[in-house]
Amino acid sequence: MSSPTVPPPRPANLSATLTRNIAALEARRKAEADARSWGERFADLVTGFAGSMLFVGIHAAVYGAWVLVNLGFFPGVPAFDKSFVILATEASVEGIFLSTFVLISQNKMTAAADKRANLDLQVNLLAEHEVTKLATMLAMVMQHLGMPAYEDQEVDEITRDVAPEAVLDALEQENAAPQS
Repeated sequence: MSSPTVPPPRPANLSATLTRNIAALEARRKAEADARSWGERFADLVTGFAGSMLFVGIHAAVYGAWVLVNLGFFPGVPAFDKSFVILATEASVEGIFLSTFVLISQNKMTAAADKRANLDLQVNLLAEHEVTKLATMLAMVMQHLGMPAYEDQEVDEITRDVAPEAVLDALEQENAAPQS
């Protein structure tokens, strides 16, 4: 039975432009990673560890032992937190710090996503402009060759540049319209 997916191409099969673009993006990611402050590196380290199964296992063992000791399951080991107030306090403080580290990491990821979205928008606007110019040039070539003009409203529309401001205004109006 054949697979419905196509295996990814080997790097040697990629075009020179794509290879250059991948290298440029990787170099940028590495430069940004190297430019992180020690606080950001520490937050990434803590968040990475807190999101691991090792973290879960350590917590299950420590908290499980804490509960079992304080419920008297180990004869000869004195209970030290019979009301579990110390455990609740420790867990609360840990939760405060972990949530702060997660927020730091999320803020960094949001900033990176915003950069990628901005790059994507710029590339799309450039591609739209280039397609518009190509459509205009093709219409001029057809006219020069004496070919009949292709009369179509969509063709007329693609020979006009898109104004990003107009698109944003239309999207904002659409989003501001009351939903029924």
